[in-house]
Amino acid sequence: MTALLRIGTRGSPLALAQAHETRDRLAARFPELASPDAIEIVTFKTEGDRIQDRTLMAAGGKGLFTKEIEEALLDGRVDLAVHSMKDVPTWLPDGLAITALLPREDHRDGWISPKAATLDDLPAGALVGTASLRRQALVLMRRPDLRVIAFRGNVQTRLRKLEEGHVDATLLAMAGVRRLGLADRITSVLEPDVMLPAVAQGAIGIETRISDDRTNAYVTALNCAETASRVAAERGVLATLDGSCRTPIAALALISGTALTVKALVIRPDGRQWFTTARSGAVADALAMGVDAGNELKAMLPSDFFQAPNAVADGPVV
Repeated sequence: MTALLRIGTRGSPLALAQAHETRDRLAARFPELASPDAIEIVTFKTEGDRIQDRTLMAAGGKGLFTKEIEEALLDGRVDLAVHSMKDVPTWLPDGLAITALLPREDHRDGWISPKAATLDDLPAGALVGTASLRRQALVLMRRPDLRVIAFRGNVQTRLRKLEEGHVDATLLAMAGVRRLGLADRITSVLEPDVMLPAVAQGAIGIETRISDDRTNAYVTALNCAETASRVAAERGVLATLDGSCRTPIAALALISGTALTVKALVIRPDGRQWFTTARSGAVADALAMGVDAGNELKAMLPSDFFQAPNAVADGPVV
């Protein structure tokens, strides 16, 4: 049997878990997709997967985990692509769109350390490993006495490196460890007032060709309206600030009833200066609120704001 739908994804355990979730939701919704052969998962090794000797910031920033999959989507080798939305560039290639967002998982970061129950408990001078410029900056903002080093690899690889003693602590997205069944490895959860999340952290996005009516009819049925509104607000901040992997930006939108709040932060890579703002309004105005918050932050920033030393991007890689 020829597959009715082909899903493009990275081959990491977490990416595959997200692709399987998408497949299972489609199969549960549409009887013709329930057959074991109806949906094929096609894996790709992206440039972001191949680069292990330097950070993604040094290699070019956002898009390194999506380019090859989007090329396959554009030329028809796959029908839909499944992404972690925090890895998706602000602007998509012509002809492609994020057609649906699955219900969002935990948006918070998890703290993992054999030496300290929380970030505040880590001894001065301890070494924290992270591949995220945002996490680096927020760690140094709260604990300027710590050292931060670039930490590459998938979730399992970073956990192994931590066990081997390469670093004293690391941070991972709670959504990822939960999807992998590894939540028991988390030492403690970092609440947003300590570690404001990355834009769209915990959200899975499904990208399709705008012109592909058949696939879009399937995919749009999976869209979670609440997640879509939250992500729209957060990505509105990002787009307005022209954010990239070299730009430490954090944002979190939350919904209560018909009201949405969004908090956004921009911080120097060394954690020494930051600006924050927040908006509250109707869910229907999610994108506009995010854009407005981004414009306010943009107006606050000194011209040299992103020229601070960058320990993660410019230092050694573990």
